[in-house]
Amino acid sequence: MAFSFKIIDKNAVETIIPFIKKLTKNRHTDAVLKSRFKEMVEQNYECAGIYSGCHIIGICGMWFQTRHYAGKSVEIDHLYINAEHQGKGLGTLFLKWVNNYAKTKGCLTSELNTYVENFPSHKFYYNEGYQIRGYHFLKTL
Repeated sequence: MAFSFKIIDKNAVETIIPFIKKLTKNRHTDAVLKSRFKEMVEQNYECAGIYSGCHIIGICGMWFQTRHYAGKSVEIDHLYINAEHQGKGLGTLFLKWVNNYAKTKGCLTSELNTYVENFPSHKFYYNEGYQIRGYHFLKTL
């Protein structure tokens, strides 16, 4: 089966909500996510999709910013591929496409966070050349 990768139009970003709900185990309502994504697309956020024909089977959010320690950078956010398509090398191809896309936007580095308990993602990112450089802290205000 042929797959393609492309940027999801910011006006259609709500199509990724089912993927986000799977990734975060339904932590937020559709309404909350729709509102947040509407705001995010106005703040240097983009999202790419993996397509099988016209159906989205995976997503990867991207934040673009300049960091004092890394220069222009893409922060990969919520890379998720439907379970039936995992373990087939598609994640590696998608990540390569995402990073090549980031290079076309002038990015020098790629970084990401992953949940501490998501051990399969740790192995995946290690195999893709990522290194652990710190800890991500969060405080609810």
